Amino acid sequence: MNKTESSTALHKVRYIVAVAAGKGGVGKSTLSVNLALSLKNKGYSVGVLDADIYGPSLAKMLPKETSFRSSADFPDMLIPFESKGLKVMSLSYLRSGLDPLAVRAPIVNNLILQFLFQVEWGELDYLIIDMPPGTGDVQLTIMQKIQLSGALMVTTPQGVALEDVKKALHMFHQMNVPVLGVVENMSYFQEPISKIIYYPLGKGGGEKLSSEFGLPFLGEIPLDSQISESSDRGASVFDLSFSSPAVASFENISGHLMDHLYALESWEKDCLKEFEMPWEIKDYAT
Repeated sequence: MNKTESSTALHKVRYIVAVAAGKGGVGKSTLSVNLALSLKNKGYSVGVLDADIYGPSLAKMLPKETSFRSSADFPDMLIPFESKGLKVMSLSYLRSGLDPLAVRAPIVNNLILQFLFQVEWGELDYLIIDMPPGTGDVQLTIMQKIQLSGALMVTTPQGVALEDVKKALHMFHQMNVPVLGVVENMSYFQEPISKIIYYPLGKGGGEKLSSEFGLPFLGEIPLDSQISESSDRGASVFDLSFSSPAVASFENISGHLMDHLYALESWEKDCLKEFEMPWEIKDYAT
């Protein structure tokens, strides 16, 4: 299956955004879920695909509200699970939480292809893909098989995370996938009483990385207990407090992401118009 064929399989999805990083533990899944919820709260139809086959985690943050079922019209197609108004597909819905998946890369790639092309995603404004850590087979399979609208890079402030993200950035560049911007997670902690802000993991790493690569810096996500508490309980942080720093950060990031996607889409349309051949030359060429 090539990108032309994949565009037919996902032709009702307007934007496909990969949330990626060079290493694990930086908050890709947390950002993917809360970014999707923020977009949904803005009135958009949103799906989330958990591409981390070896370590899927979305079932805990987005408890399924529907059962596993196939399409009535197309038995080979699966209906995505639903949670909090989102369409979601993750291996964590299909296996026991304690069962490890000890399989080789070809099987994992086949699972990813099934999640992409044998799931009836339907009409979506956004499909958020929660990528696995690193720069391996799954990332390459996704980029080769579908046309990503762009990638969102997640990092934490410390140097080790930044160096790994640089490798992922180079991978997307080599595969001609536009990087929409950088998000810094666990950026700071605000003491709730004094309101003093602390930077336990360092300061400004995400902004420096953005500047180095000429990328937009989309925002900071604070160290906020509401984020981890809501994720662990399968609740939405947006239902806890609309005025919290965590909610504000996700709202700002989703807004910036939308702006950059629209700008990129407009730029691509302008480029097509600029390089469009006059009709008489087209006719002559044929």
